[in-house]
Amino acid sequence: MHVGFLGLGVMGRPMALRLARSGTPLIVWNRTAARADALRAAGAEVAADPGEVFARSDVVFLMLADETATDAVLARGTARFADLVAGRVVVPMGTTSPAYSQGLETDVRAAGGRYVEAPVSGSRIPAEKGRLVAMLAGEERAVATVRPLLAPLCGETFVCGPAPAALLMKLSVNLFLITLVTGLAEAFHFAGRQGLDRRLFLDVLGAGPMASAVSLMKAPKLLTGDFSVQAAARDVLKNNRLIAEAARATGIASPLLDVCHALFEETVALGHGGEDMVAVLRALEARTGDRRGLSDPGGQG
Repeated sequence: MHVGFLGLGVMGRPMALRLARSGTPLIVWNRTAARADALRAAGAEVAADPGEVFARSDVVFLMLADETATDAVLARGTARFADLVAGRVVVPMGTTSPAYSQGLETDVRAAGGRYVEAPVSGSRIPAEKGRLVAMLAGEERAVATVRPLLAPLCGETFVCGPAPAALLMKLSVNLFLITLVTGLAEAFHFAGRQGLDRRLFLDVLGAGPMASAVSLMKAPKLLTGDFSVQAAARDVLKNNRLIAEAARATGIASPLLDVCHALFEETVALGHGGEDMVAVLRALEARTGDRRGLSDPGGQG
């Protein structure tokens, strides 16, 4: 089975690399062509355009920036859309609104293709190590085709039912992730402002029942101020908006999410949107500085 992969960004490139290195017959494309160089070196073929990927693939994974990029790459709304997707399994792996996914599934199936939602939980490092968690939704036969292809990428895969159940599951998981990391950053900020040794605080946290894979991954970034991206604050804000929209549409209260939403908006407005989500610390520092009339002393957070 020939597999296509479109989108070689922060998550897409390590995912595609794992597929190529596992021996999956892979053809890739990315808007910025230089990002495909590592894939070529790993044995993947590099296409000149998305049409070539679809023409030569049975299953096509999409790891694109957003709904607009997905529609553009698929030429959705034009006659070319059916030429691309007919006879193929289309597998979006990014996070979109559930309503968007339902509409895209309807269009793909009407054009003679099959459709599987496959959003993943995890950031760049789990992607590099093949430890993502995938949530799958769609018609059973299509899901059965896609699921074994994800083995090089994922430690676990879960079948969630018909679309958009996988995206709703991903949004539920992301709600917990966003509030968890925001809480970690706020606790780190609080400890530092109280004059505590922040390394000792993180050691105590890591030794106790509140420790998690996420806190153990993010703690060193907070301590050293290394905000190189694993999951960008800008993308977290996008996810936050998607969750909030889904909550509003069904009348679900989301007070913790709403606070996080405001903090990530402030983080992006302060110029930290391209940094890791722990940069939400900067919004907390700014709020404290505004109230106290001073800046963060020595970056103590």
